[in-house]
Amino acid sequence: MKFLKGLLSLIVLVLVIGGAAAGVGWVWMQDALNRDGPLTEDVVFHVEPGEGLSSVAVRLEQEGIIRDAKLIRLKAKLENTETDIKTGEFKIERGASMVEVLHTLIEGKGVLYKITLPEGRTTAQLLKVIEADPVLVGDMPEEDIPEGSLLPDTYLFDRGMTRADMVKLMQDKQTELLEDLWPERDPDIPLKTPYEAVILASVVEKETGRVDEQPEIAALFTTRLNRGMRLESDPTIIYGVSRGEPLYNARGQRRTLRRSEIDRKTDWNTYQIDGLPKTPICNPGRGAIEAVLNPPHTEYIFFVADGKGGHLFAKTLAEHNRNVAAYRAYERKEIAKERAPE
Repeated sequence: MKFLKGLLSLIVLVLVIGGAAAGVGWVWMQDALNRDGPLTEDVVFHVEPGEGLSSVAVRLEQEGIIRDAKLIRLKAKLENTETDIKTGEFKIERGASMVEVLHTLIEGKGVLYKITLPEGRTTAQLLKVIEADPVLVGDMPEEDIPEGSLLPDTYLFDRGMTRADMVKLMQDKQTELLEDLWPERDPDIPLKTPYEAVILASVVEKETGRVDEQPEIAALFTTRLNRGMRLESDPTIIYGVSRGEPLYNARGQRRTLRRSEIDRKTDWNTYQIDGLPKTPICNPGRGAIEAVLNPPHTEYIFFVADGKGGHLFAKTLAEHNRNVAAYRAYERKEIAKERAPE
């Protein structure tokens, strides 16, 4: 009987000591996991596609972000989050504990990169920007990308995004925008399809970079189309000559349109053809597309650049001719300045 009592006491003692040791171990582990980490400054840590926690933990220790790779793996195992880490780049803050590092890799937002693709650029010009971006990866799409099919904007993306995916994203965003805006269009506009809206918006976009002027110019073009007048837009001539690239003379100097180019009939020259150009002449932004779908009323049917970033509008041809003469004189003066030796 005494033996059994002694054995029971021993078992209880062992359990008490074991429980105490386990408790001490648990307290130690929690302290180690929540203690400030060794980082002395913020860093960006990259988790490769398909990389598992074992590899990530080893690199975290090797790069001086955490002190114990095994311990952070044990933490994830106990919480059943070993397979929950995300791919991408993550900002790890100075002094981050292992708990904070693990939380960042599982729940944190990755570091985002930015690419700005401006309105009014041709597809070829936008594709060059995408191709030159140092963060995007992969080859450019093999298929031809139609003119006007990309929605210009500033896009945020994770490292590892491919160039082909960026192009598709821009196409998808334009499709979504047209699906939202087309049903809300003014029913009286002379545009039969969303594609025609993009064509006219591209002309508006090339005529002015000022968002505040786009509705007025869209209204003016709408009025001309409704009256059976040609658009007579200079950028449509340029697109037919150079596919939207700037015009230069044989000496590499910027030049104005030649009379022979104004008189040349192309599928885009709206001085020589009725209605809209054959295709868009650039990729218009949201503002230009909105403007052509719901233009305000206007009596203006002529306009010309004022040389100061805006335009002069006119209701009569005589008034317009005076404005044109003033602008052509300004244009010749500016080009002469460019060509003058320094």
